[in-house]
Amino acid sequence: MEKISLDALAREHLETARAATSGRSAHTVYGGHEHSLRQTLMALTAGHGLDDHESPGEATLQVLRGRVRLTTGAVGWDGSAGDHLVIPRTRHGLTAIEDAVILLTVAKPVGPHV
Repeated sequence: MEKISLDALAREHLETARAATSGRSAHTVYGGHEHSLRQTLMALTAGHGLDDHESPGEATLQVLRGRVRLTTGAVGWDGSAGDHLVIPRTRHGLTAIEDAVILLTVAKPVGPHV
């Protein structure tokens, strides 16, 4: 059993993101490329985010702090602290409306059945 404080990680990575020219910082909380489940905490400063990219598989994001906008094409969804968004399985992007921290969860097959 491992216990991780998402609140402490959020504080730490938001400070790191504020100091970074990219305006972001991330930490894999659970899993990795060798696991089918991966959870990543991401901190983004206002106006920064992830450019449009392909969906890596089934994914959700939970907004832990601040506000974000998830977009796909001309459609967008805003999320604020406490919101849980299902990420579309199409090309999409993410932008912080204000300084924000999210928990990204991705599930995808690994191993010989891929």
